[in-house]
Amino acid sequence: MKPCVRDKIERSEEEWKRTLSPEQFKILRQHGTEMPFRNRYWDNRAKGMYLCAGCSSELFHSDTKFDSRTGWPSFWAPICDGAVEVVADKRFGMCRNAIICARCGGHLGHVFEDGPPPTGLRYCMNSGAMEFKEEGVDPK
Repeated sequence: MKPCVRDKIERSEEEWKRTLSPEQFKILRQHGTEMPFRNRYWDNRAKGMYLCAGCSSELFHSDTKFDSRTGWPSFWAPICDGAVEVVADKRFGMCRNAIICARCGGHLGHVFEDGPPPTGLRYCMNSGAMEFKEEGVDPK
C-alpha cells in the first residue's frame, strides 16, 4: 500500500459544531454510532472515493468495499498507509480498535480481524462520518 502524508487539522469543539451536521458531530467528535441498515452508504455500490466528512481527506475507495452483512459500509483496506489511525476503544466494557481520520482525528468506526482477503480486516465505518465522491460525476 502506498504511504500518504496528511497535514493535521485542529479545531475547537465549537468550530466542529459549526461546521458539522448534528449527526456528523455525534459520530466524528463524540464517538457515536449510527443504526445498521439505516445509513447512507451501507448498500452503496457506486464506484468512487469515500472521504472524511470532517476534513474531506480521502479514506477508502469503493474497490475495497465489500458486503459484510453488518449493515454498515465495510472495507478491507484504507486508500493509503496513513489515511486512518487505530486507537484503543475501551468504552462499554469492551476493548476494540477504533478507527480515526489521521488528518482531523474524527471517529470513523472500528476495525475487526474477520474481513476478506487480502488483508483479513473489516473496517466497519459509519456513513455519517463520510462523504462519497462518485467517479465520473461532477459534484456541481
